Amino acid sequence: MEIASDWHDLLEREVKQPYFKYLLNNVEREYQNASVFPPKNQMFRAFNLTTFQNTKVVILGQDPYHGRGQANGLSFSVNKGVTIPPSLKNIYKELVSDIGCYFPEHGDLTKWAAQGVLLLNTVLTVRESKAHSHRSLGWETFTDRIISLLNDEKEHLVFILWGKHAQKKGNMIDQSRHLVLTSPHPSPLSAHRGFFGSRPFSNTNAYLSQYHQSTINWCL
Repeated sequence: MEIASDWHDLLEREVKQPYFKYLLNNVEREYQNASVFPPKNQMFRAFNLTTFQNTKVVILGQDPYHGRGQANGLSFSVNKGVTIPPSLKNIYKELVSDIGCYFPEHGDLTKWAAQGVLLLNTVLTVRESKAHSHRSLGWETFTDRIISLLNDEKEHLVFILWGKHAQKKGNMIDQSRHLVLTSPHPSPLSAHRGFFGSRPFSNTNAYLSQYHQSTINWCL
């Protein structure tokens, strides 16, 4: 595993489980035989940019972008110079409406990750042009464990669950100890059903302030 942060020790037992060995073997085979995203060395990038200790907010996506050159290991993020995907454009529209940021010129969310926003997908890899193609390999079990660790070991986190796949994780979260914000997915197919106007960014900062934590500078 290419996890170099404090997540490494927390997950030491998990990565020895039979299901995880099966998962990594299958993912390795996929990388060898198909075009798979993100690049293999970025598969666990979210955990290296946002340590367990620093995590204050979790934004949970579905699976990585499946277009060539898009996925970079952080949910909803693309590298600078890559066209901003439609879902991220809608996230930015809400960002502008919610807290008055300028519309960002790029899709790189590394700045959020560095401030304690864990940009996690429920599934960490995908075949090119085939959304959800790795959903049955075992990633959901692994990301369930991530959510459980955060829920059990930390206090006053904000979990932002966009779309049905992310919201399935909500029953694992103790809402008496953490804030859970849910809305439809920001994709063009569903954003108009309640994502726009949900104000996730200002609601997150209000909760962090309530519990005397530093807020997130969401503007990019």
